[in-house]
Order: sequence, then structure tokens, then C-alpha cells
Amino acid sequence: MVLTLYPPALRGIVTGLTVLMLLSIIIYLIQQYKPVDSIITWHSGGENTIQPLFYIPPLGLGTWQIPKSKTASVVKFALQKGYRHIDAALIYGNEKQVGEGIAASGVPRSSLWVTGKLWNNAHHPSAVRPALEQTLKDLGLDYLDLYLMHWPVAFEAGSIYDVVIDRHSDLLETWTAMESLVREGLVRQIGISNFNREQAEQILHHAKIPPTAHEFECHPYLQQTDFVRWNLEHGMRVIAFSPLGNMNPIYNSSHTPLLQDEFLLSFAERKGLTVAQLALAWGMHRGVVVIPKSEHTDRVAENFEAQYVQLTADDMKTLNGVDEKARFNNPSEEWDVQLYSGLDGV
Repeated sequence: MVLTLYPPALRGIVTGLTVLMLLSIIIYLIQQYKPVDSIITWHSGGENTIQPLFYIPPLGLGTWQIPKSKTASVVKFALQKGYRHIDAALIYGNEKQVGEGIAASGVPRSSLWVTGKLWNNAHHPSAVRPALEQTLKDLGLDYLDLYLMHWPVAFEAGSIYDVVIDRHSDLLETWTAMESLVREGLVRQIGISNFNREQAEQILHHAKIPPTAHEFECHPYLQQTDFVRWNLEHGMRVIAFSPLGNMNPIYNSSHTPLLQDEFLLSFAERKGLTVAQLALAWGMHRGVVVIPKSEHTDRVAENFEAQYVQLTADDMKTLNGVDEKARFNNPSEEWDVQLYSGLDGV
């Protein structure tokens, strides 16, 4: 039997093949698209491939200073409200409760971004992996999305609350040990926290797996515009802790609390916002990830709405003008080390 193709049928086949070819090209282009700098992702077989940076949700829940008794319920509430980013740390003392909240939320692990931090007493290369394993155990997770070196300061091994500076520790050796965690699949990305530019440059020049994020204090009273820009230009997403300024009682600041600032109150009222929403939206409009902390569910919900706020160029210009270069978190004197050299607010 001979199959005869008539012109209409032939045209249909050609059209179908053309559509398939176009779809293949589109899929290929999507696969090649890299919205931000690439990082090396290592696999257990020893083969390494280039992957785009994974997406960090622009608004997360900070967990520093949330009481243990409230942590699990607050984390559960936040995740069920729609948060997909949790910022945790061993030194906060509530990682186990954070993990309980994650488990109780019912949100799939694959939908979450969870950040942890290496504390200062575990900078020795041999201590890095055990410290991470403790964090994973407490959180009840198999891996972290991001693991940060919490401070560019090493303490002698011992209790996490003992402040005895180890002046012989090498940040670069600690970083190399953290790179091994990526190769083992225990963390997806690694980064830094509370570094100054010189310290960050040392890591960047040394790293085989470069830092993808830098977490530091940033809010309308301490904008650090040049430093934020420098980090972004060097492939590090900026994560702002204390994005609501001096609202944390531990800061014992003499400044007017940011949320009570009369100018910001008036500005926010005109926009139909709270000052917290205004400050968080300002941060996100700068390309900065913000991680406000609250133990009150109404404020957790209020903060979440900030990601839907639209600010104009004039709004941003006005808010950029309230910078006081006021730094509220600086343990330099307590630890007898010089932190934040060359940065605003020192």
C-alpha cells in the first residue's frame, strides 16, 4: 500500500515540525538564562556543573530574639501565612523550635528557603561540619539552602557563649571547610555575615565556591548604599537583618525608635501603610532581602504585606534622605576586636 500525502496533510506536518522546533529553541534559551552570577554546584560523583543561583525569597522571617516558648507557633503561622524564607542561627538558641514550626506548617521542604549560620566557636576546619550537623539535627532538615559564616571573628572552642578570641584562626581555612559542605550536598549555598569590604574581598579572592549572599545590618537609619551596591556587583545578594532599625530592645539605643519616627509616621500614613511596611518595602525596592523578626502574629502578617507595596522614584529619593549612619549592632568593644572597619556607623 502506497501512502500518498496530499498538500493539506503535508502542510500540517511541516507546521507541526516548525512548532516543535520553535518550542525546542525556547526551552533551550530558558535553560541558558542566568539571572544572576553562577555558582559551582558539586555532586556526589565528583562531577561539577554550573547552575544558576537559587531564588532567595525577598522577605523572610527573622528568628533572633524570639522566645523559645513562642518560636514554633510563630514559624508555623508565618509559613502558613505565605512566608517561604526562614533565617535561623545556632546562637539564637531556638533552632529546635524553628524546626518544630517548619514541620507543623505542612509546607513542603522544597518550597522553603532556610538559612543557618556557623557560630564563632566552630571556625576550626574540623569543627565546621559537626556544627552544621547539629544545626540540621535541631532543625530536622537534611540540608540548608544557605549557610553563613556568622562573624569574621573566631572564638576558642568551647561553649557557644564563651567569648575567648582565637587570634590564630584563619577565615580562609574556615571558608574552605564550608566549601566542602556544598560538595557533600549538605548546603546548597554558602555566604558571609557582618564582614567589611576587605574581609569579603579576601574570601572572594580565595574561594573556589564563592559566597552568594552577605547578611548585615541595613535599614533606613543605616542604609550603607555604597556597600550594598558593592556586594551586589560582586555577586552577593544582600540580606538585611534588623531591617526595622533599633526596635530590638537589646540594642538599648538612645535614637528615636524607627517605627516611632515622626517623619516616617507621616510619610507612611500618606501612603496608607505602617512604618514597618514602608521600611521593608524600601529595602526590597533596593534589591535587598529583608528578614524582620516579630513574635507577634499580627505584626508577622503586617510585615508580609510589605512585598506588595509599590514605591515611586520620588518615594525612594525621600526615604534615602533619612539615613543617619546609625549602627545598632556592634559587639566590637565587648569582644575586643575591631568590626566593620571602613563602613558607615563606626
